Amino acid sequence: MKRRPPLADADADKQLSLEALAAAFASLKSADDVMAFLDDLCTPAELEAMADRWRVVPYLLDRVPYREIHEETAVSVTTIGRVARSLEYGAGGYRTAIQRTTAPRKSRKENA
Repeated sequence: MKRRPPLADADADKQLSLEALAAAFASLKSADDVMAFLDDLCTPAELEAMADRWRVVPYLLDRVPYREIHEETAVSVTTIGRVARSLEYGAGGYRTAIQRTTAPRKSRKENA
């Protein structure tokens, strides 16, 4: 997976802005607060794209084939692949979030 290249000195302001955005998210106290912030911050298309990415994480953790995930969720195979690469090679954010937002998971097969 491509990693974001180090920022040049001229891009230091962008890095500071990104860090300030992360701090803003961390300051929010509830899911309702986060929803309000996301509604203000993002376009409907951006929100849909992020929700699609989050929606496929449990399927990927259960090792469901991409085509089956696509058939069940209508999320593009390209997006599914990007999320899979992030799960494998990313910074660990998806895994941290899923661990903190769900009870110990049963596989989808155990739930069937």
